[in-house]
Amino acid sequence: MSVGAPRALASSGQKPITEILHPLSAAEEPLSVTVGGDKQEVALTNGTPVETSSPASTSSLFNRLQLDDDLEADVRDPYADSTEMRDLFVTVDDPKKHVSTMETYITYRVSTKTSRVEFDLPEYCVRRRYQDFDWLRIKLEDSQPTHLIPPLPEKFVMKGVVDRFSEEFVETRMKALDKFLKRVADHPVLSFNPHLTAFLTVKDLNKRQGLALLSKVGESVKHVAGGYKLRARPAEFCAMGEYLDTFNQKLGTIDRIAQRILKEQSEYLTELREYGGVYSSWVGSEEELRRPLEGVAGCVTTSCGALEDLGDNMSLDFLPVLREYVLYLESIKNVLRKRDQSQAEYEGRLEAAILRKQEDRTPMPLEVEKCQDKVECFNADLKADWERWQSNKRHDFKQLLTGMADRNINSYEKSQAAWESLITLLQDKQTEDKTSETN
Repeated sequence: MSVGAPRALASSGQKPITEILHPLSAAEEPLSVTVGGDKQEVALTNGTPVETSSPASTSSLFNRLQLDDDLEADVRDPYADSTEMRDLFVTVDDPKKHVSTMETYITYRVSTKTSRVEFDLPEYCVRRRYQDFDWLRIKLEDSQPTHLIPPLPEKFVMKGVVDRFSEEFVETRMKALDKFLKRVADHPVLSFNPHLTAFLTVKDLNKRQGLALLSKVGESVKHVAGGYKLRARPAEFCAMGEYLDTFNQKLGTIDRIAQRILKEQSEYLTELREYGGVYSSWVGSEEELRRPLEGVAGCVTTSCGALEDLGDNMSLDFLPVLREYVLYLESIKNVLRKRDQSQAEYEGRLEAAILRKQEDRTPMPLEVEKCQDKVECFNADLKADWERWQSNKRHDFKQLLTGMADRNINSYEKSQAAWESLITLLQDKQTEDKTSETN
């Protein structure tokens, strides 16, 4: 093919990974599919023809990538399947603590239900620990270098949690691992990776041996930069990078403020409990004021409980989502860097080949076409994963913010109801006192 001619981008279609000819593998065959005996160029997974023209400006792209203010106008992910069409369901639950002479660790039950022919059984149930999930992610990143791999929760103890075996920490990690595995299982390419199949089905996961099927697929990406330097990143990918930087700053600011709010709430809660205790102890010396004093103490206790629930929800539900997306941003930036390295290699090899062709009129080397395939595959896969990530992000943050609003409303309603009941009690006490004075 002509190096300068535009080509369709590599497909990310839903098919077994063993049947996918990845452009980063050592295979010599060109990327094409055969339909009715005729070869056709590969398009995106949704069938949309590839557009090779660049957008008018980076700023216009950047505006299009902004978090939509109108969440109801969200465009659905073209790769998101309905529940009826999904054929792989995974769940992470039932954490258990294991204590041995050498170490103490937590395992989680991983349950799988599927109708895929790649699986021998319709249901599986295995137990995995954190390092098994970490092994899976590394294998996915190595074998699918052009795709965005969902992040895992941090390996070490999270901020504010001292004991990694505490119920709070284990519950938060379990939810994060469940979300990670569900994202992988819902991906049209990653879900067919043989390493995922092994993770879901093999009782004793031999991580040292691993699977060799795709072990070398990502090797060409790790060192492609060489002595090349990227001339200019395409505008659409520049817009992605700018968006990631801006979004990261917003998340960092929200996280810092939320941590400060939690600390101040904790200090306020300590003072509020002491404040309520004063009214409880006061009852012993003021029998005539017993009911009002007990009422105030009860209102303060209710307010303490509502405030404590609000803080727990922020720690267990709100902040983990922020941290997940901070890690997600790093994953996307990593894929962007790999894409840039692949483009830099292609530009360098193309320039060298053009110089040689001008000197001795030699044909364009096959390696240049392979490099072009790599770049096009990166572009196609990254664009598809980017749209999927944007759709998931809008859905996640819509749920997160709606849940935060509901919890705040419920918290204040509990406190309001308690204090309103105190007013009724005081009014009844006043009526009783007037009646006794009249008699």
